[in-house]
Amino acid sequence: MRKLLTQLLDSVREGRAVTYCRLVETRGSTPQKAGATMLVFADGSQAGTLGGGCVEAEVRRRALAVMAGGLPEIVSFQLDNDYGWDDGLICGGRMQVLIEPLAPDSDVTYYQRLHDLVEDALGCIEAVVFDAEKSGLSAPAEYLFDGDHHLVAQRRLVADGHDFVDAGDAPESVKAVLPSLAARPRVSASHGIAVLPNLPRCRLLIVGGGHIGHAVGNLAPDLDFDVWVLDDRSEYVSRERFPRAERLIQGDIGTTLASLEVTPNTYCLIVTRGHNHDEEALFHLIDRNARYVGLIGSRRKIKLIFDDLEAEGISTELLSKVFAPVGIDIGSQTVMEIALSILAELVAHRNLGGEVPGCPASALHQL
Repeated sequence: MRKLLTQLLDSVREGRAVTYCRLVETRGSTPQKAGATMLVFADGSQAGTLGGGCVEAEVRRRALAVMAGGLPEIVSFQLDNDYGWDDGLICGGRMQVLIEPLAPDSDVTYYQRLHDLVEDALGCIEAVVFDAEKSGLSAPAEYLFDGDHHLVAQRRLVADGHDFVDAGDAPESVKAVLPSLAARPRVSASHGIAVLPNLPRCRLLIVGGGHIGHAVGNLAPDLDFDVWVLDDRSEYVSRERFPRAERLIQGDIGTTLASLEVTPNTYCLIVTRGHNHDEEALFHLIDRNARYVGLIGSRRKIKLIFDDLEAEGISTELLSKVFAPVGIDIGSQTVMEIALSILAELVAHRNLGGEVPGCPASALHQL
């Protein structure tokens, strides 16, 4: 999303026309779900995807026609024999796509504000009215809200051009369908209104820049984690080693963690080079109200650490919330397989409300 919005803004500012295509509603089986986006440029090239195949080619064709006409359209695609016969992608579902042309002189304030909210990582919600009859509202229209449901911008796509409105309030029927971002809602659509949440990005604090930390840290940005890495060895937190990390921290593990910001959206992964560093890191993170704390190691090592921390006054209740050994069991052998198992656990925990498949709460920490 961030990359696509940057491309959209850059194109318009550089005097290049672009068409913004977004999937606002799906029914049945479709190659992409609502919320998918794609840019189509005047030369027929694209960025992003709506699922590939014949239907994407048809969206691209319609987008170029809409670009020439200058007026937005909401197009419905029924995924039957007309789309996908040649490549076997007959899904049988239906896709509703909002196709919006943006000329070089278009007002892109709405998208600049959306871009800024996405960059801030705090989360926001778009409500897109795509069906005037079902919603009883003017369509198409876009309303942008911050994470507290305050209206930030609205954009009405009317017949005489793009009418950006920077005042007033959203219709009550639009505000009524806004979900809480704290519940990490999925994209939804009802009564002609699509609700497209951009969820707050979670920070992944990796304590230990060794082999596992390195592999996890360089894959996690692709999964929408903002990566911070801490190690007491400067060579293990270099920019060359972690080119995509948001922050690299070199310092004593205990002292640094004691003063480091940990938020309710922070995932903490402890993968240091030794038992003592692991125990010290867990001691400083276990009661900081992080969303997740995971500890690598054998069950024997983890039990020894837990026993030590209990002796220091850490409660069994707090220890029971630690994911240890970290990672979904996929029979990992290599560093990359271990990293994959850890990231699968992190994504599951984030997307499934704290649940991890294969790790029921009743069996989580039987050491």
